Amino acid sequence: MSRGLIVVDVQNDFCEGGSIPVAGGARIATKIAELVEQTAGRDYQYVVATRDHHIDPGGHFSETPDFKDSFPVHCVAGNEGSEFHPHFAPAVIGGKVDAVFYKGAHSASKSGFEGADEAGTPLADWLRARGVEDVDVVGIATDHCVRATALDAVKAGFRARVRLDYSVGVAPDTTAAAVDDFHQAGIAVSGEAPLPQ
Repeated sequence: MSRGLIVVDVQNDFCEGGSIPVAGGARIATKIAELVEQTAGRDYQYVVATRDHHIDPGGHFSETPDFKDSFPVHCVAGNEGSEFHPHFAPAVIGGKVDAVFYKGAHSASKSGFEGADEAGTPLADWLRARGVEDVDVVGIATDHCVRATALDAVKAGFRARVRLDYSVGVAPDTTAAAVDDFHQAGIAVSGEAPLPQ
């Protein structure tokens, strides 16, 4: 039995200075990089990362976004905003991240389980092929893509835990609602969420 770590969307556009910044994103990027450095190959047999990778996602991009289903333009494939945040990128470049899964090329994709690696392998298939049964989910944002990824992990048959101290949410009320959703879905929760600003 293997445990995997799923790092969700630690990208420039979701951190301070990006097109849809989440307060505390850069700090979480640093914390996650430290977590990966300390635990890859030990606590976690595999570490993967997801990336929003939008080419033409239709109504997901909007000039009048509702910030639930539609958002300002972000994480456009090939643009600086879609790149991993520089505090986290060294973990990827240095080989501590085993695979990257791209999601949302032509859709409003939130869950990492909707993504695939460069060979086209879906995240769930990649994990199963390596005997992973338990996953921890961290990243940006607790109340959006972390939430969707954790819920889909359970739907795909994995045991899941969200590490709140390595995740950051957009707003207190939606973050609290996401934590309630985790409990109802049987997802373990550890740590205390940093309070959204």
